[in-house]
Amino acid sequence: MMTKLLSPTLLLLIFSLLCTTTSGQPSAPAQAPSGSTTTSGQSSSPPAPSPSGPLAPSASSGPADIVAILRKARKFSTFIGLLKSTQMDAEINSELKKKSNAGFTIFAPTDSAFSDLKTGTLNSFSDNQKAALTKFHIINSFLTISQFQTVSNPLHTSANGNTKEFPLNVIGNGTQVNMTTGLVNTTVDSTVYSDGQLAVYEIPQVLLSQGILRTQAPASAPLPPKPKKATPLNSHAPSTSTTVSVDSSEATGLPHYAPIMVSIGVAVVAALPLCI
Repeated sequence: MMTKLLSPTLLLLIFSLLCTTTSGQPSAPAQAPSGSTTTSGQSSSPPAPSPSGPLAPSASSGPADIVAILRKARKFSTFIGLLKSTQMDAEINSELKKKSNAGFTIFAPTDSAFSDLKTGTLNSFSDNQKAALTKFHIINSFLTISQFQTVSNPLHTSANGNTKEFPLNVIGNGTQVNMTTGLVNTTVDSTVYSDGQLAVYEIPQVLLSQGILRTQAPASAPLPPKPKKATPLNSHAPSTSTTVSVDSSEATGLPHYAPIMVSIGVAVVAALPLCI
């Protein structure tokens, strides 16, 4: 009887001991989620860096404005002044509005490039020289950096297309462009803007040439009148004879009254026969 009563009690004790042992074991810590999570529970990745390069044209904007492009870069104030004073900005913008145009390639010197010129150089230029200087930095066609590898030298610029007075030779390797004018050697530092019609490249030096520095020749003086046909000296000269009197007294050494005395003596001698 006792055995039958103890059996359920032992079973309860064994069951309570097992439960206590199981609950006393430490639980494993929860694993941290890999990566950061947002409030929605989705993992977020770090933002991609913004690409660096030339200014991209806006899809909603109209034709490019060369002054607005240079002004946005904030280091071409002097070159902007030249474009406006020579009215080249209006000419470029007007051409870009046309459907059929070859585009433009512009080498834009920075403000520090103009500061490196000899003091007073730009102020000493005449209006014609400033216009030639501005046009010498403009090519009447669109050129990418890679296309400079295949251009024919010297390049024809907007400066009257005269490659003798305004020589510009360039050499490109696909990523870098070197150029020389005979007076200045420089490189393209970066692409400021490119849209398939207009390319603007930053250069650290001002492009100068003999055609720009040569002073303007003054206006030629009028030619003197053509001389009349020469005439003989005696054709209109008066036919007058010149009598040269010679003082016989000086020639013979006799006194001035000697001829008078001789004349009186001859008269007396001639009168003697009449008295006899």
